Amino acid sequence: MSEALATAATLFHGTNGLDPHTAARHIATATDGADDGELFLEYRESESISLDDGRIRSASFDTRRGFGLRAVLGEASYYAHAGEITDEALARAAATIKAAKSLEHSATAAGPAAAPAPLYAGLNPLAEMPFSTRAELLQEIDAFARAADPRVIQVMASIAGEWQAIEIIRADSTRLADLRPLVRLNVSVVLEHNGRRESGSHGAGGRTSYAPLIAPAYWQGAVHEAIRQAAVNLESIPAPAGEMPVVLGAGWPGILLHEAIGHGLEGDFNRKQTSAFAGLMGSRIAAKGVSVVDDGTIPNRRGSLTIDDEGTPTSRTVLIEDGILTGFLQDRQNARLMNMRPTGNGRRESYAHSPMPRMTNTIMLGGDANKEDMIKSIKRGLYAVNFGGGQVDITSGKFVFSASEAYMIEDGKITAPVKGATLIGNGPDALTKVEMIGNDMELDPGVGTCGKNGQGVPVGVGQPTMKMSGLTVGGTAA
Repeated sequence: MSEALATAATLFHGTNGLDPHTAARHIATATDGADDGELFLEYRESESISLDDGRIRSASFDTRRGFGLRAVLGEASYYAHAGEITDEALARAAATIKAAKSLEHSATAAGPAAAPAPLYAGLNPLAEMPFSTRAELLQEIDAFARAADPRVIQVMASIAGEWQAIEIIRADSTRLADLRPLVRLNVSVVLEHNGRRESGSHGAGGRTSYAPLIAPAYWQGAVHEAIRQAAVNLESIPAPAGEMPVVLGAGWPGILLHEAIGHGLEGDFNRKQTSAFAGLMGSRIAAKGVSVVDDGTIPNRRGSLTIDDEGTPTSRTVLIEDGILTGFLQDRQNARLMNMRPTGNGRRESYAHSPMPRMTNTIMLGGDANKEDMIKSIKRGLYAVNFGGGQVDITSGKFVFSASEAYMIEDGKITAPVKGATLIGNGPDALTKVEMIGNDMELDPGVGTCGKNGQGVPVGVGQPTMKMSGLTVGGTAA
């Protein structure tokens, strides 16, 4: 028995949990006559500590456990959940689903294959050191930031972690389990100079222990990066407006790809014909050289999963290959209805949520161009290094993103930093405007959280430096 299954047996079964044979009977009752279904069991510990102006402002610790029972019939999904894991609660959930769903018989889909080797250690980061150690780290970050630059007038820092244990039991009694650590550290500073105040921030995380984040070399680097960004913003001028070429930096700017393109390639939107990419499989939707994958198999990454929340092993799914649309992101239900295979992208926020197709780590692959050549090729344009928030309309593909760090490009050189720049465009159209793809592909530092239908899940992005022609830049300059 694997470590994950052994831990799941301790958490979910036995004296204070479910009897395996009784659970199997209730699952069979709920899924009888259905196309698919499963019992999802979850135990989660989470904590968060935040500091502001030298004082711990909040500290929280939470433990939750519960189950979600699902039966899927055609396009319908019947779901019941409870915050207690007992035979009695499971019996009530099974009876509710049985009463709600049609009993029209349908062939039950085969379950996922056995779980692959874990992509991350199953350790619980919350148990690796005293709570006070993490609080003391935030105090140390505050002192270090103020000593690093006399212009620092405010420091905000936070550290958060969780450990999630899940077990999935199917109607055929197949059991799959996963142990998922997740940690994150954020540092933000405000600098003041000559009466002007500007902020900067940096964060990172992944499915690891706290050890990489609390190493002095790392968190001190995070502080210096936050100060650097704030200092750049102190020198910024109002951003220009108009249509111009844009160079996107490597790494985190892939969030634009995630929002403008990734959601539109999720199976449910395409099955329902509500995506701007619906009906375009096999068609050219991007410039030559553009290749995009969703890869949930990268070890220790924030968006990675050994198995998804339906028990399907995650995979490296090619979405766009040399500009051609080749794939969608699928959970089990939408894959079956579209006569495609599940890709391991069935994800849910918790036991209280039904799974749906979601991204893991969405990445544009690298090319052979140099960033310097991209900059030299532009007479007047924008170099966008980091992004803040953004909005996307899935049906039309239209997006608006704000750049948190950007610079003017003038006569082939990076010049003044600018503030207030937004990128406005259309996802399918934007991909056709890619002119040069860099040889410097990077993954983001591990800070992404994706929202869809009220559910949030951790994700990753990545891309190389990339030149795009004719994007609309919204600015603040007169």
